[in-house]
Amino acid sequence: MPRLFPPSVIDALADQLNGPPGRSRVAVAPTPLDPLALVRAGAATSGWAGYFSSPGRDVGGLGIGWRTTAAGPNRLEALNEAIGSQDLSAPVLVGFSFSPTGPYLPEWEGFAPAAAVIPMVSVVRRPGGSQVVVVVPPGRDARDVLEVLLGLTAASGRRVFEAADHVVESRPAPDAWRRAVAEAVGAIRAGALEKAVLARSVTVRTDIAARPFDLVSLLRDGYPNSYTFGWQEGDSVFVGASPELLVARAGSQIVSNPLAGSAARGSDDQEDAQLGHGLTASHKDQSEHTLVVEDIRSRLEPITAELTVPPHPVLRKFPTVQHLSTEVTGQLATPYSVIELADILHPTPAVGGTPRDDSLLYLEKIEEIDRGWYAGGVGWCDTDGDGELALSLRCGLLRGTTAYLYAGAGIVADSDPDEELFETRLKFRPMLDLLSAT
Repeated sequence: MPRLFPPSVIDALADQLNGPPGRSRVAVAPTPLDPLALVRAGAATSGWAGYFSSPGRDVGGLGIGWRTTAAGPNRLEALNEAIGSQDLSAPVLVGFSFSPTGPYLPEWEGFAPAAAVIPMVSVVRRPGGSQVVVVVPPGRDARDVLEVLLGLTAASGRRVFEAADHVVESRPAPDAWRRAVAEAVGAIRAGALEKAVLARSVTVRTDIAARPFDLVSLLRDGYPNSYTFGWQEGDSVFVGASPELLVARAGSQIVSNPLAGSAARGSDDQEDAQLGHGLTASHKDQSEHTLVVEDIRSRLEPITAELTVPPHPVLRKFPTVQHLSTEVTGQLATPYSVIELADILHPTPAVGGTPRDDSLLYLEKIEEIDRGWYAGGVGWCDTDGDGELALSLRCGLLRGTTAYLYAGAGIVADSDPDEELFETRLKFRPMLDLLSAT
């Protein structure tokens, strides 16, 4: 198999890594390599690997050059302080769970409530080109790192996953989840809440193990306008293709793109247009969407010099579902980092509910699953505070021959349990279609 990096690139990196071994050292060189090719080549022999793509950029990394984790209500603040203390000019991959106390079930072992990693080796691809970035941790011999790099060869052809047998189990069962939706509707009509986002999970057991980053590659190709990700901790990989941007920052400019209100795609253009028109005309979906947008507006207005919130949502179409979408843009009045902005916004009513505190207490009481990193955030940042963080949706946790998939639906006063169950099934499809192929 061909080497990923030619000797000329290794030599260019070696020339930059002559510093003393007592501190971290960084080397950068141009490369035409796809960041996901790096991850696919080395993830199986690496304890940690990560990948994140947005429509204009992607980052892939192997090994740990630097890492920090945090837990509790101030976890993102602690993460931000730790990242800001680094003087390494290298990409940082970031992920966090829905709940500040983090995952608690055994399948989420190794996943902290919040984590940030500067990979030992990463490839960053932007519109202007790609770079390989090598970080040699203190005490590590640069020659050892470069030898690992020199030994990487291209992964074999991407395997389309075809399980000969599979079993799908719902958590909770569909009837139980319908009853939970009906109970939430009753609480909302009684005035206890305005909206609650109820999640459910399905477990897929197959006779052979998937190649997680092959699935990430398939998701990236199949959902090019989504935020595709993979985060490996030991023998587990959290993967997905999220449609929703929590927040991005570039200098003083910020963007958040909430999605709320969903409909299926049609079997032809006429049916697709009819379903889209029905979504835009739906009082229930428009009201649900407005709750999310107004919450984001109220949290961003105090920290921005200007904030633009379009008066009406637009339709965004994805292969299996279409959503109401509002792109909120602004200019910061003070230099909050992208991690601090996520701390201000998360959890939005798109994944939790409103009022925030009341809805979160309600979910703790009624939900039967451990969300883990589902409906949390995943993305990248740099030590200057720029970056992109997507909501971790349309996702699953892969552990050998078992996958745990997650989806949710926003419940408001007019919600119908059968329709909400159908919505979650649409949201399961990106992962379920891949894992249950025959």
